[in-house]
Amino acid sequence: MEKTSVETLFSWLDETTELIQQHKNEPYLDSLAVTMDILFYEGSAEDMDDILSHKLQNALANIEFQSYDNEEIRKAVQLAILKGMKGSTQQQHLMTPETVGLIVGYLADKLTKGKEAIRVFDPVSGTGNLLTTVLGQLKQDVKAFASEVDPTLIQLSLRNANLQKKQVEFFHQDSLSPFLMEPVDLIVADLPVGYYPDDIRANDFELKADSGHSYAHHLLIEQSMKYTVDAGYLILVVPEFLFDSDQSDKLHDYLQQNAHIIGVIRLPETAFKSEKNAKSILILQKKGKHTNTPKQPLLVQMPSFKNSNAMADILGKMNAWFETYK
Repeated sequence: MEKTSVETLFSWLDETTELIQQHKNEPYLDSLAVTMDILFYEGSAEDMDDILSHKLQNALANIEFQSYDNEEIRKAVQLAILKGMKGSTQQQHLMTPETVGLIVGYLADKLTKGKEAIRVFDPVSGTGNLLTTVLGQLKQDVKAFASEVDPTLIQLSLRNANLQKKQVEFFHQDSLSPFLMEPVDLIVADLPVGYYPDDIRANDFELKADSGHSYAHHLLIEQSMKYTVDAGYLILVVPEFLFDSDQSDKLHDYLQQNAHIIGVIRLPETAFKSEKNAKSILILQKKGKHTNTPKQPLLVQMPSFKNSNAMADILGKMNAWFETYK
């Protein structure tokens, strides 16, 4: 069978990364970042020994990188990152599933229709896959921002954006500390789930726990609201149990005061490793002067992504809902 262009590019990234990995004895993901640099700058770094440099020049001669489009690049990089993450990563490093990213992108496009220019921010950007998936679906002039605390992941997301020629301004910091950034029109995020260890920082938030550690995913919702303009939108991938946990009353009250719930899209459990990892997409609008809660929020149970007929049916219903919402 002939390889698709995504598979061909992935194989090249993978083989080149393994070559660097063997020579430098570094983790796969760090070596992948070097591979991405070589592609971007079309040459190897000064500090490499001659043997490796020569091998990398030969590898570069075997790839016509200009012939790939952004989507192919994004998917090939995603496959390489997934390979590097196998077995080694913690739960919060799991990548947003491909189809989930595409649904977030679809929603982003629908909610920002009619705007000529928008600012988008992903406060927990990981490898940048969700953000670049969304940017690939937005038609207007976009300024993008991203924050990530993990040094390896931010290296990968920066290179991911470079290779796709997407301009993104990155913040390498704890996403719950203050940002030097004006509020944006749209937030997209796949929220990490769990407790936030810094109780002192958590004290600055309304959604802090009354005792013990606060939930990071609650604090991130509040932080995201803080950096959204009035009437701006938030598309958040959240745990299925968001409104059933011991601190959810507080969250519910906070959202009632500050936001309109535009919709909830329940994702199929088959998209996740196990039932307890199941997620939904929560769509919020920050309250503003002329905003109001939709008469009928968008409530959707997504079918299995493999069922194309059911997917087409649901997308038709969602399109119809957006016609009346706007």
